[in-house]
Amino acid sequence: MQDFNLHAPRGANKRKRIVGRGQGSGRGTTAGKGNKGQQSRSGGKTYLGFEGGQMPLYRRLAHRGFSNYPFKKVYQVINLDDIESRFEDGALVNIAALKAVGLVKSKVPVKILGDGDLTKKINCEIEALSASAREKILKAGGSVKGASDSLDKEV
Repeated sequence: MQDFNLHAPRGANKRKRIVGRGQGSGRGTTAGKGNKGQQSRSGGKTYLGFEGGQMPLYRRLAHRGFSNYPFKKVYQVINLDDIESRFEDGALVNIAALKAVGLVKSKVPVKILGDGDLTKKINCEIEALSASAREKILKAGGSVKGASDSLDKEV
């Protein structure tokens, strides 16, 4: 046996099948497409979802009604334990302050949730707060301003 006698395994290298080049080639006349019919014609393709003339599934199912998805309000969520660890006692918490400490990166509206405990007194000026976050901030002696009540309740 020789070292470095490399070769592809049997059946790995196949010749390209050349069709439609005369009767003697074995793939002449119909070029392997069978006889007659849509698939044998040039450009004889069907569209995605075609079911042979039967009413396609996407047309049989009803597509009615309203979806709120395009109008969905997406919030960037910040928990109270993040605020507890990054802000001093008596600090003002607003969008600019949150960006300064690295909690907010994009222009998506911010909502503060009540996960974690709050021991520091903070002054909050955020457009959306959960009911538990509002309760914990007020309990710690802080203040909440600018958060409308309509954004707190989930619809």
